[in-house]
Amino acid sequence: MEYGNINAEMYKRALDLRETVRHKSIFLFGPRQTGKSTLVRETFPDAAYYDLLEADTFRELSARPEYLRQTLKAEQSIVVVDEVQKLPALLDEIQLLLDRNKKLRFVLTGSSARKLKRGAANLLGGRAWICRLHPLVSIELDDSRLLDRLNRGSLPAIIDSEHYREDLKAYVGTYLREEIRAEGLTRSIENFSRFLEVAGLTSGEQINFAAVADDAGFPPRTVREHYQILEDTLVGHQIPAYQKTSKRKPVATAKFFFFDIGVTNTLKRIQGIEPGSDTYGRALEHLVFLELRGYLDYRRLDHELTYWRSRSQFEVDFVVGDQLGVEVKSKARVSPRDYKGLLALGEEVKLKRKLVVCGEKQRRRADDGVEILPPSDFFRELWAGNLLD
Repeated sequence: MEYGNINAEMYKRALDLRETVRHKSIFLFGPRQTGKSTLVRETFPDAAYYDLLEADTFRELSARPEYLRQTLKAEQSIVVVDEVQKLPALLDEIQLLLDRNKKLRFVLTGSSARKLKRGAANLLGGRAWICRLHPLVSIELDDSRLLDRLNRGSLPAIIDSEHYREDLKAYVGTYLREEIRAEGLTRSIENFSRFLEVAGLTSGEQINFAAVADDAGFPPRTVREHYQILEDTLVGHQIPAYQKTSKRKPVATAKFFFFDIGVTNTLKRIQGIEPGSDTYGRALEHLVFLELRGYLDYRRLDHELTYWRSRSQFEVDFVVGDQLGVEVKSKARVSPRDYKGLLALGEEVKLKRKLVVCGEKQRRRADDGVEILPPSDFFRELWAGNLLD
């Protein structure tokens, strides 16, 4: 996939690595083609750079990890190791260097945390902070790209492609081939491929391990392992259920979202999404999730991102900490009946703000205090820091 970083250079990314590296070394995790290498090279052009995708660099460091220490210049302050998950043993050498030189900073990129968890569970024992790079978020784009993002996703290399559908098919295939088979993450790539399609069809819904197992044709235990692979390789996110209501008993089952809408559309074989269509509302909900997840990660906020559903069928799409409730609707006009879950949750939890993101053209505040916003207004409020503290 040679197109990988072609368009990544066009976008100013919201993740400020330079500020973070002033405090600590960094693990920069993110799925393939999110622009990790481009961002690191642009941010730290004078860094010492070791790319483990280069065969000679990988051979040298895997045979002699001390080669890293021996080749660093005394005046070097920042060192980049790209795709560090390919050589977890190198972290011992990196830890040694960090202990000897408190001013030295490493930027360690990776598209999978699975091998690092197994090979170096402490991830340098607190010597490095974890950062996550997501596909493009709204602050990195202009407001006119909403429909593009719902159809194409937000990967920098794909959103502007003339052949985005073919590129997305290639991306999904490359992920299976390179990330799963090459890393040896599962015994049967055919079984995992079948699971991936079923998981795609149920993206954004509560995870039903038994139902996915029936559709995919293997045991629920294997399904649980495969979902964990998706999380470890940063291709998906589980969103837990909010549990802090007592009057209305909540469900406990998590939901699952893929990291990019374009990838989800490809797995679901969706050809196009237009306003007013059945798929538009689900895609918009997915996009709001990705914006919230990206904002919390980039601003390094610890608020838990959840959803709420009561056993009596009240529901709120997203709850952030105990501060913010967000309901997403595709309708061009909403009424209290459309956000009764928000009102029910507000009776039990003192949310600071209750929002409905929908197709209305103008933002307004309803008499019950619920704020109704078009998507563009919601995104601007979020990234301006007005919704969460």
